[in-house]
Amino acid sequence: MGSYDVTALGELLIDFTENGTSAQGNPVLEANPGGAPCNVLAMLCKLGYKTAFIGKIGRDPFGSQLEEALLETGIHTAGLKKDETVHTTLAFVHTLAGGDREFSFYRSPGADQMLTTEDLETDLIKNCRIFHYGSLSMTDEPCRSATREAVAIAGQANVLRSFDPNLREPLWHSLDEAREQISFGMRHCDILKISDNEIRWFTGREDFDEGAAVLQKEYGIPLILLSMGKDGSRAYTKGGCRVEQAAFVQEHTIETTGAGDTFGACALYYVLSHGWHDYSETELKEMLAFANAAASIVTTRKGALRVMPSKEETEHFLNQNIRG
Repeated sequence: MGSYDVTALGELLIDFTENGTSAQGNPVLEANPGGAPCNVLAMLCKLGYKTAFIGKIGRDPFGSQLEEALLETGIHTAGLKKDETVHTTLAFVHTLAGGDREFSFYRSPGADQMLTTEDLETDLIKNCRIFHYGSLSMTDEPCRSATREAVAIAGQANVLRSFDPNLREPLWHSLDEAREQISFGMRHCDILKISDNEIRWFTGREDFDEGAAVLQKEYGIPLILLSMGKDGSRAYTKGGCRVEQAAFVQEHTIETTGAGDTFGACALYYVLSHGWHDYSETELKEMLAFANAAASIVTTRKGALRVMPSKEETEHFLNQNIRG
């Protein structure tokens, strides 16, 4: 299969997003390819890296649409499995005033939950530079065991592990269970990408620096990346480095879908292109500025997976806005 820069495991689903109103006054829904892990991979493909996905879809028209989207984006699909009886997972995304979103999931079960340890193409995990995973693949069995096995295989192969909790409350049986599984994810990662609402929920601290200190003390994560939406982002290292970078707020923002995934992907891009080491403040600022710029561009577009910005576009945007 060759080697990959980043292999990601997790959910691949259809995001139904509102796109206007019909002549009869009904909302028109657009079927967008979705799922955080593949959004991350799509951005990395745009930045010139070789990526592979491990996950499960249904053998149905939506599954076919998703497989085509991955192939079109350049994500390798050797690890994509098809369930014969369970349908592809669907999510309905309702955009609120201000661009935030509410999710309704049709997933009881959905094909993404049916990934088993036997389904894992282990070469994709062993032969990559970074293995990326989230928590949605840990909500239920058999996918929870498959995720844990994949995380262990990556660890044994000395592959860097990147984790994004990506909390979606409706998908968990209880928030206690979510906490337990997300704690597992944090215990085994080298890079943590976490959002402002997730760090507050998980640590119980309103202050982000205090929250990051709680995570460092408990898990000793080498690099924590905190996305704060309009308030920008921060990076914290185990060595005590803390850097903050302002967001590039745009008037043309439509929705925030995929912005966090784009941000996370750009941090992984920085690691891939600069090597894994204890980054300086200057390096972390450079990492966050590029990541914030790409995330800002994505908020002006519908969907995520198919509309990721290129390296040139992101650098041009960054140069214009820093000079401006």
